[in-house]
Amino acid sequence: MNNKFSVVINNNIKKFSKTISTIPGCKSTSFRALIFSSQSIGLSHLTGLLESDDIKCCVQSLRDLGVRILRLKHGKYKIYGNGQNSYIQPKKKKLYFGNAGTLGILMGFIATNSNIKVKILGDKSLQSRSMEKFIVPLSEIGCSFYPKGKKKFPLTIQGTDYGLAQHHIVNGSAQRKAAILNAALGLYGTTTIEDRKPCGRNHSELMLRAIGAKISIKKNKKYDLISLRGQQNLLGFSIDIPGDPSSAAFLCALCLMTKNSFLNLKKINLNKFRIGYIRCLKSIGANIKFKNVRKKFGETVGDIIVKFSKLRPINFPQKEVISTLDELPVLMTLAATIDGVSTFNLGSKNLKILRGKESDRIKMISENLKNFGIKTKINNDSIKIYGSKLQVYTKRKKIKIKATLDHRIQMCAVLLSLVGKSNVLIKGCETIQTSFPNFFQLLKKCGAKFEFKKN
Repeated sequence: MNNKFSVVINNNIKKFSKTISTIPGCKSTSFRALIFSSQSIGLSHLTGLLESDDIKCCVQSLRDLGVRILRLKHGKYKIYGNGQNSYIQPKKKKLYFGNAGTLGILMGFIATNSNIKVKILGDKSLQSRSMEKFIVPLSEIGCSFYPKGKKKFPLTIQGTDYGLAQHHIVNGSAQRKAAILNAALGLYGTTTIEDRKPCGRNHSELMLRAIGAKISIKKNKKYDLISLRGQQNLLGFSIDIPGDPSSAAFLCALCLMTKNSFLNLKKINLNKFRIGYIRCLKSIGANIKFKNVRKKFGETVGDIIVKFSKLRPINFPQKEVISTLDELPVLMTLAATIDGVSTFNLGSKNLKILRGKESDRIKMISENLKNFGIKTKINNDSIKIYGSKLQVYTKRKKIKIKATLDHRIQMCAVLLSLVGKSNVLIKGCETIQTSFPNFFQLLKKCGAKFEFKKN
């Protein structure tokens, strides 16, 4: 994100009807495909790989750890894996994770490799976020972190050669679960995970099963019990990565904001733990359907068909928070364009999680909506958004949106600007490259007009 730029928007978007087959690859699947293939035996072929800044940090980190990675063309890679615990000490004894908190799952593999002692760095945003969800379980298996007691990057991690499989309890953190599973592959014995809130992402479990790992999941009333045998020799694999549902959410919202518009988004990951936002949209009257649904590499994949609809205010249920955590900013942005009061009942714990993402998302969304004349009310466990018609309230002075290191907040500001009629300057748009590198290309395809301004 060295080339900083702003976006200037002076014109509202007109109705559009488009089929889009270039939604970038699912970020969660891309991370795991890279990381698992790096520890498999032999050659893996990855196509549709997301080429965002976060994934580029992952590729570089794996190369620094001694993994040979060959880029053939856009989204198509060959990974030459050398099996379990095959990472080597990086020459510079450092790894840079950029803005990618999800790269913490890589520490699971590092934790069980005693040859590795490395300092992990991140950008300003990542350094402000707690890594406790990784540090606690990996410390329990024998990995060491320095300085002692520190919970944020930069941190030094020291692998262990005496780690043993054990029982872990996870409360809805997919990243914590993934880091434990990665570590478990290198441990002797069978690791068990008691997932007490089995409503988070399950990409790791699905992919491990698809590549032949001996993993079982038993569903109980109160939790899922995941068992994974360690010291398995996983073989290289081939995977075509589907489109990212979180990226698709922004275009779905834009279609629903733009009168008489239509979208067909091809080959999107429809994992049920990733499309809570679609269930929410359907509940308020959105015309959204799935077509060509099939299973690919353990994941449900299909096309999302969206038609402009007259929407009711959102009454967001707390039970859907985990399956919609990354999409809440775009739902709140959409709520600003719906007449009436939308209520997001999130719970105090989930509000805290949102405040600890790439930015304080509750604060930033509220500030941005205020810039557009939209009132919000934040309580200890919920947020209310007093929606209105943008075409009415955006006929006003120039709006400036300040830079953040949060890609989703900046994309939400772009959406609001496109459906209003103001002169809007949005700074810090380079951060969008961390997850959605062709965001502006796809907006242009839908007829959006804007200008780039170098900072």
